[in-house]
Amino acid sequence: MGKAPVWKKSLIYAFLSIIGVFNIMPILWMLMNSFKSEQDYSKHPLTWPKAWFFSNYMEAWKVAKLGVYFWNSIFVTAVAVVATVLLGALASYFLSRFIFKGQKLVSGIFLLGMVIPIHATIIPTFITMNKIGLLNTHLSLILAYVAFHLSLTVYILVGFMKSYPKDIEESAIMDGSGVYRIFWSIILPMTRPALATVVILNFIYNWNEYLFALVLINDSALKTLPLGLSNFASKETTSYTLQMAALGMALLPILTVYLALEKQLVQGMTVGAVKG
Repeated sequence: MGKAPVWKKSLIYAFLSIIGVFNIMPILWMLMNSFKSEQDYSKHPLTWPKAWFFSNYMEAWKVAKLGVYFWNSIFVTAVAVVATVLLGALASYFLSRFIFKGQKLVSGIFLLGMVIPIHATIIPTFITMNKIGLLNTHLSLILAYVAFHLSLTVYILVGFMKSYPKDIEESAIMDGSGVYRIFWSIILPMTRPALATVVILNFIYNWNEYLFALVLINDSALKTLPLGLSNFASKETTSYTLQMAALGMALLPILTVYLALEKQLVQGMTVGAVKG
């Protein structure tokens, strides 16, 4: 195939640049106003701060009690992401590299999990957690997050693992490696780009999840960051700059995880483009 015309590339880049600007502008506006005083924000919401109030972040952290909410979100999100990725990688390995009875049925069940609306299961989940005594615990959130995000994780990893040639496993078996040794030492390292993708997706979903946390958690000491920010916004409706400072701090972990895994993510996209 020949190279795309210059005008076509320019049009694509221009379109993507416009989309990028529209996506980043609200974030920049929020961060810009988080450093303003209330008076400056009310008079000039679309201009740069006349004076930079870095103390807004310290005050928002203290008033909103973000320390407790941050710890709860980090704990729940980290445990759920590790469990989801580990279970998803194991399931994907067996679904993509082995032939066994009921394989299509198991694959269909995982695909069905992507079709079912997650929030349509809130009431059954609440009743189940209440009956088994896990209501109002972090474990209830972790189990819910793992269950509902496992399907997408398996879907992505299966597609990636299926592209590996069978010669890799045959050579490893001849060298005396077992199934799990092949998985941990060969398949899993080769799948790092796809793992980076599912880690980022699961982290964002779990970190920003609100409805399940609202239904399953009542104790203020166990609430996650979205619940804490919601309570803070309702109490501090007159302090918009503090709200924006709190939202800016809530955005920081997502950016950190993305930047940490960006290299692997780009490698995965590049490999996919070459294979395609």
